[in-house]
Amino acid sequence: MNTTKTPSKASETLARAYGVAGPRDKDTILSRADAYFGRTRQIVEHFGDCEVTYAVFIRRPVIAACGLAVTWLKNVAQEQGFSLECREVYAEGEWVGAGEPLLYLTGPFTHLAPLETLLLQKLGAACVAAHNAYQMCLALPEVPFLAMEARHCSGYEMQEQMGYAAGVGSRAAQREGARGFVGNANDATAGFFGLERGLGTMPHALIGYAGSTLRAAEMYAEVFPNDPLTVLVDYFGQEITDSLEVCRRFPEHAAQGRLSVRLDTHGGRFLEGLDPQSSYAVLERYTPGTIRRYRSDRELRDLVGTGVSAAAIWRMREALNEAGFPKVKIVVSSGFNVDKCTAMHEAHAPIDVVGTGSFIPNHWSETYATADIVSYNGDLRVKIGREFLLGKVQAGKETL
Repeated sequence: MNTTKTPSKASETLARAYGVAGPRDKDTILSRADAYFGRTRQIVEHFGDCEVTYAVFIRRPVIAACGLAVTWLKNVAQEQGFSLECREVYAEGEWVGAGEPLLYLTGPFTHLAPLETLLLQKLGAACVAAHNAYQMCLALPEVPFLAMEARHCSGYEMQEQMGYAAGVGSRAAQREGARGFVGNANDATAGFFGLERGLGTMPHALIGYAGSTLRAAEMYAEVFPNDPLTVLVDYFGQEITDSLEVCRRFPEHAAQGRLSVRLDTHGGRFLEGLDPQSSYAVLERYTPGTIRRYRSDRELRDLVGTGVSAAAIWRMREALNEAGFPKVKIVVSSGFNVDKCTAMHEAHAPIDVVGTGSFIPNHWSETYATADIVSYNGDLRVKIGREFLLGKVQAGKETL
């Protein structure tokens, strides 16, 4: 298999290391493919095979994140012993317009027909998630992100695709000056972010086990004494009280910038001490004008509503500074999608790290990729309405 464009060396290494999920043998692939592809293979075997070229595209703008899908195709071709040319029209991480072909695949019809179902499963969601991650990173370009998507995935293949996508979208944003994703929450996909291990300190369950936020912090520090300490502070609804108690217990960590508090306040309540009126007042103190422009209900919730709002983050920063802990960092999580990141940027929210899995596509129907054959033994032919796929089929035939 040859391509006219290849991802970076680092991405290529990752694809080899991680792009192995999914079956390669004929029988398993056929059992998971739509039945008419298997029947098509049998018909073509009966009447004579031909070389076909598929164009693969998505109906909405995306970031090209084809590495896992292409690696799987390579694995299948090698396993089954057939020749396949894969031309990536866009390099990994490039922006792709709606309906623009991502890939042209050329090979024997009998081998390619059964692959369509599984190929599309591996492509569309990854490209949309990469686009979301890219937009999130650009919305808060000075803030590092942690990928926390695994718990929202429906199995390891999706987890692998979403981790890969966040890495691709992040690197695209980093090329434009953003900090991007600096790590993730599990070991299995940490390589997509250049790490060997996942990052993270404590879940709510540890706070419950310890019986208090402070005791959980003490337990963590005892077992991992050399690690920076990030403490989850919303368990008892006393974010400010518990944060300050931990800061006073670990003054050296606080003074050295090795202590962070993580806000994950439930969307059904306000941060400790806040209500609608005081939330507006907080933003007026620190970012006057942000709240005075016309806002949708969604924007208002992100700015002054319940949960981890911009007002909540500003109030936590205010409390830490007033208590003499200006170097304690604030980590935020809970629903930080593209819109929420944009709202936080407009409110100049003092965020040190964002933990999020909200790059996972929200509207799954937008992730549907499509593959159409555009050439049969060299004759260009495609169904009416898809003629736009022919424009680049002959371009870039040179191979590396």
